[in-house]
Amino acid sequence: MAAELDARGWALTGPVLTPETCARIAGLYPQEPPFRSRVVMARHGFGRGEYKYFAYPLPEVVQKLRAGLYPPLAGVANAWMDRLGEERRFPETLDGMLERCHAAGQARPTPLLLTYGPGDYNCLHQDLYGEHVFPLQAAFLLDQPSRDFEGGEFVIVEQRPRQQSAAQVVPLAQGEGVIFAVRERPAEGTRGVHRRMLRHGVSEVRSGTRRTLGVIFHDAT
Repeated sequence: MAAELDARGWALTGPVLTPETCARIAGLYPQEPPFRSRVVMARHGFGRGEYKYFAYPLPEVVQKLRAGLYPPLAGVANAWMDRLGEERRFPETLDGMLERCHAAGQARPTPLLLTYGPGDYNCLHQDLYGEHVFPLQAAFLLDQPSRDFEGGEFVIVEQRPRQQSAAQVVPLAQGEGVIFAVRERPAEGTRGVHRRMLRHGVSEVRSGTRRTLGVIFHDAT
């Protein structure tokens, strides 16, 4: 996965969540206590659909994913900083990263649950939230394509220097995650290593319901 992240800025995890776990996470959406806020995307020009940010303490499975994925991804992130010639380094543990965020006033949790219905979509964007940004994040698909919904492809668009942007469709299955660059990644070019900017989004859902768990490792202001 680290090699795939280096090569293209995203990588699939393979199956991680069982269908039962997916259903349990998706079933949280109508409830109030696990969440701190709800966003209706059309009100802000983000697209169509809704999402809710989890409150602390996070649900157990969300916390396990966040804390378990962070350490190996911190190794990838720090290798990226080396390649880009930056002095920034990221702590080895999630607790260390969150301490850095909270000291800077970024104290609101960012893991979120998104839900889309027919005609809904998510515009291309980056999940930054503040000064301290961990350069990788994850999204897990909770419904099965072709069975539960049609359309709704996860899309990553990469800006390439002196070239047109390139779009990639990520083939997610239920319970599978994609790990991808939040904002930028290092890439080899004819003049050495350069930065490539990435944005991500979701194409229009043609039918059914599509739900996703987003795992972001830095907190928000």
